[in-house]
Amino acid sequence: MREPVADRLAGLERLRDFLPRMGRRYEAERNIDRGSGQHHAVSTLSPWIRRRLLTEAEVVDAAITAHGAEAAAKFIEEVFWRGYFKGWLEQRPQVWTRYRDGLSADLAALERDPVLRAAVARAEAGETGIACFDAWARELVETGYLHNHARMWFASIWVFTLRLPWRIGADLFLRHLLDGDPASNTLGWRWVAGLHTRGKAYRARAGNIATCTGGRFTPREDELDGGEEGLEASEPDGLPPLMPLRAVTAPRPGIPSALLITEEDCRLEDFPLSTLDLRAVAVLSASQLRSPRPVAPAVCRFEQSALTDAVARIAPALSRAGSTLHAERIVIDRPETLARWAAAKGLRQIVTPYIPRGPLHDRLVEASPHLAAADITFAEWRRGWDEAVWPHATAGFFKVKERIPRLLASTVRR
Repeated sequence: MREPVADRLAGLERLRDFLPRMGRRYEAERNIDRGSGQHHAVSTLSPWIRRRLLTEAEVVDAAITAHGAEAAAKFIEEVFWRGYFKGWLEQRPQVWTRYRDGLSADLAALERDPVLRAAVARAEAGETGIACFDAWARELVETGYLHNHARMWFASIWVFTLRLPWRIGADLFLRHLLDGDPASNTLGWRWVAGLHTRGKAYRARAGNIATCTGGRFTPREDELDGGEEGLEASEPDGLPPLMPLRAVTAPRPGIPSALLITEEDCRLEDFPLSTLDLRAVAVLSASQLRSPRPVAPAVCRFEQSALTDAVARIAPALSRAGSTLHAERIVIDRPETLARWAAAKGLRQIVTPYIPRGPLHDRLVEASPHLAAADITFAEWRRGWDEAVWPHATAGFFKVKERIPRLLASTVRR
């Protein structure tokens, strides 16, 4: 299967093609998983939105313009789910730390336990004997995509039927999904396992799978049975308390600065680049940070293409005084690398769109003491969409959902 093109133009073309189906048709058909290469009832825009080659605001605006807010309500809600997950994790960063540290412990246990290692290998290879699960495992690895319903079914079978460690399953997704996002992926798996909404685990049901795959799969109910207990007991202390959104340092004009481009936001032309005294541009890849295990080459290729496209679109803004700043690809292999690179160029500030919780944020946290010691400011832009949506992501999705009309009427569509 041909890999999708990771640039803004390809994302806009896909958005245009799906636009007629964003209204009532999406509402009626969005839960149907027709199989690999047949996901026509859903937009499949998520890899582009993940990197903000397309922004949530412009996708929502396109749906409303084409269908109206009422007819496109289900599609709009799905876009807001991403903002909800991002904001929820930003306000409970300890949950990301638990996942990261817990995954390290799970992988160490995997190395020690040959029986568990063999069971995980069968599941990852799609060799469990559960036809639907095995097909989804192969589709994930071969295409880098799964229908949202299939992701929930897969996670449920992984956790409750196969009784495998949930973080290793989440890691499998993050290593292979083109749209893999630390917040959506971690919290989606936690929701299935009964850890996100405590006491409400998601169960894959044979009848639901048969109906929503159009009869492609007809598992037996006893084939999926794994008991009714969620995993709440694995976190006896419950959810950590809410924390305020992390404060950002605003970029300052007039000081020698570098622009840092990452896959967290590849639409840099939305930001006031002309206000900066730009002396350097750095491109930082992060796909390899997703996991201690190998990340799918297709994920890395998609990221690299997205970053290349981001640089190309801001090329006019990088031209000053008759010369053009050339983007340098850097690797933060040591905590002091970024500070040394910036100091060698006489820079006083590094500016980037906001870096949310996840492996790239972890790497930059490690770099921050070295930047501070070199008197180099790390400054970020946070989008209006995030500023508007994230503060409401304090409990379940309903708190965000009930505010969607007001959010649409205010800053989100600007």
